[in-house]
Amino acid sequence: MVGDPARLHGPTVGPAALPSRSARVKVVQTLGATNVPPMAAAIVILGAGSGTRVGAGVNKVLLPLGDAPVLAHSVRTALRVPGVVRMLVVVRPGDREEVGAALAPHLGDREVLVVDGGATRHLSEWAALRVLAPEIETGGIDVVAIHDGARPLATADLFAATIAAARSHGGAVPVVALTEPLAVEGDPPPGPLTGVQTPQAFAAAALLAAYSRAAENGFEGTDTAACLERYAGPDVRIAAVPSTSANLKITFAGDVATAAALLGEA
Repeated sequence: MVGDPARLHGPTVGPAALPSRSARVKVVQTLGATNVPPMAAAIVILGAGSGTRVGAGVNKVLLPLGDAPVLAHSVRTALRVPGVVRMLVVVRPGDREEVGAALAPHLGDREVLVVDGGATRHLSEWAALRVLAPEIETGGIDVVAIHDGARPLATADLFAATIAAARSHGGAVPVVALTEPLAVEGDPPPGPLTGVQTPQAFAAAALLAAYSRAAENGFEGTDTAACLERYAGPDVRIAAVPSTSANLKITFAGDVATAAALLGEA
């Protein structure tokens, strides 16, 4: 069972590849990050993974990266995004105290809710949406952005652009051209390929409705957009927001060194 969310402040802790698309959910255009209007958004940062492939003895989002743990970089950046009224970090239940200690020094006077995640990415997202549900249902939050805490170099402009695009179209995902050669069953791909990153942002009411229906049906998507694809109405379209390869995901041991180099730390 998911525990109650904890309210995290600085400096102390208190209780408290592109999915296939149907005709109704499709990439509609590429957008930049300029002229982003004021927003009433929530950002969910997922940190309930592990450090198995990195070879670490702890959750990889707690590994040091420059002046802060990996997860703290995403949280600090997200807190700079205009119009964000709620911030949630989803963690493994056993990591709650360690995450609190890692994040508290980097929050200043801001508040972050720490939520226990589930056994899968989908269940962790659903845990966060249940916490946000009262504000979504009353219209206090109109867009939710979900970000992988293992992508510490996503910029505030990228968060803002995906949120703005989601408000206009119903959903938005960052995309980047794949430059490494790929082959399918020995044959080269038929054309240019793009990779999908996070943060992925969606109209909050549609997202909550999709995950509620998924819970009723026992469905789990491979990522946030997959659940929208299955349950969203025809008004939800997915906009492609340009990103870069610098928004890397820390998966293997060498990725930490690469991220440090990109930060100018190495």
